[in-house]
Amino acid sequence: MKTRAPFEIAGQKVQPGSRVSMSLSMPGQSRYTPLSMPLHVIHGKKDGPTVFINAAIHGDEINGIEIIRQLLKQKSLNRIRGTLLCVPVVNVYGFLHHTRYMPDRRDLNRGFPGSEHGSLTSRVAHVFRKQIIDRSDYGIDLHTGSNHRTNFPHIRANMADAETAKLARAFNTAVIVNASLRDGSLRGYAVEKGIPVLLYEAGEALRFDKLAVSAGVRGILNVLGCVGMIKREVKRRPHVTLEADSSHWVRGARSGLIREPIRLGTRVEAGDRLAYLSDLLGDEQVEIKATQEGVVIGRTNLPIVNEGDALFHVAEFDNTDKADKTVERFRASLEGLGEGDYIDPLAE
Repeated sequence: MKTRAPFEIAGQKVQPGSRVSMSLSMPGQSRYTPLSMPLHVIHGKKDGPTVFINAAIHGDEINGIEIIRQLLKQKSLNRIRGTLLCVPVVNVYGFLHHTRYMPDRRDLNRGFPGSEHGSLTSRVAHVFRKQIIDRSDYGIDLHTGSNHRTNFPHIRANMADAETAKLARAFNTAVIVNASLRDGSLRGYAVEKGIPVLLYEAGEALRFDKLAVSAGVRGILNVLGCVGMIKREVKRRPHVTLEADSSHWVRGARSGLIREPIRLGTRVEAGDRLAYLSDLLGDEQVEIKATQEGVVIGRTNLPIVNEGDALFHVAEFDNTDKADKTVERFRASLEGLGEGDYIDPLAE
């Protein structure tokens, strides 16, 4: 059998059948504060695709860091075909300061493809694009809700592309949203280069979430099995995914305090109550209602509401009759996972 060539990155050679933790040098904020982007490379003995998995492109979205940590403990990766590139923290600057943005107040996920001689954000995007994205065949970008918001686990993807749609369905969340591409985003750049990328949304910023982490680890393993990198047993059962054509936010019509918000993953019809909204003394109380049929995939976590605030994110479907059963089956399917079960990092 022909021996694979080593995988060369960041001045190092990763031999076939080995795995190496290293770092990619980043622009420092001074010569006394050098920074680097962590990277773990698994280079299989046999040929196969190159897949990247990244988290924390927004520095406060840490669920993906835990997903990658648990993923790297899976025994199935010891017999991988191809090459797996795992970057648990892309925006190291934001991560260190518990913030979404870069030090120059830019959103790194609007800085692609980046530039070697541009702003700090542009330079970091350039490093990640050149070292990781351009060398890959597929990618999975891990996110959470932002700004005191939480998301029900779902995939955002370009479902018009057959290969991307196949990977999105293989991930096997309860909901897939056919999402448009954003200028300057990691996913937007990769798609332009013909590299299918899934964006996984689950949980909230600066918090670990059991359902989000468990679903993320399982979903990534499903995708790696789908592209032939690992052997993955597929259970013979109906697929549990609902595919949304679009989504919308229900906004606050007035200011006040929100109470009893609806559970994420709940199917709603137009006119259904999403929460109560009252003034500071509780004398005036109104219902926040759904404007159309769908499934609630995101909501605010702040009880304080200003007029116009985005409160509930609702995915829209042609047919939501099976939504309740689909979501509950999804939750139930994450119980008793066996190897790779979620362990609360704060309890270890």
